[in-house]
Amino acid sequence: MRVALTFDAEHPSRPTARPGVQDAVLALLRERAVRATFFIQGRWATAYPALARAIVADGHLIGSHSHFHARLPLLTDEGLRVDVAHAEAAIIAACGTTPRPWFRAPYGDVDGRVLGVLGELGYRHVGWDVIADDWEEGRTGDDVARTVLDGVRDDVVVVLHTWPGPALDALPRILDGLAGADLVTVADVL
Repeated sequence: MRVALTFDAEHPSRPTARPGVQDAVLALLRERAVRATFFIQGRWATAYPALARAIVADGHLIGSHSHFHARLPLLTDEGLRVDVAHAEAAIIAACGTTPRPWFRAPYGDVDGRVLGVLGELGYRHVGWDVIADDWEEGRTGDDVARTVLDGVRDDVVVVLHTWPGPALDALPRILDGLAGADLVTVADVL
């Protein structure tokens, strides 16, 4: 069974954020020799360039998660192009590598027009099969781990985030529960 663990690296927006989660997620993946995919928000890459570089240095695959984390269908074609270009420039400046062709829209919110513009810009949108809702208030690490482990099957894409405490709390249990699986990047399953 192949499972692609993905993490959206973006600015915390809920009370479930706690300091140090981003560093601890990277350290745990490094310790367990797990390679994942990180969808990096452009503004996040600018704010945390050392973490962005560490993601690449640890051998993780990167993709873009937009620049402003706006709902993309609400943007004009030109606004979408500007957002994607700003994100790409910020990610390249921080990471030293391009996020192309991988892109995850904020909230997974895409339509045919957005997919068309992304395609013109050389990107492929990556959704998910399992979403852990790790950012929701009241969710615990056990809740997050149970959601992920109950949802996995072959060639599944799981989305977590780099900032919620419950994501970090769940990660050891998720990795233990997936011990027999081949943990891969989205490039391997898509």
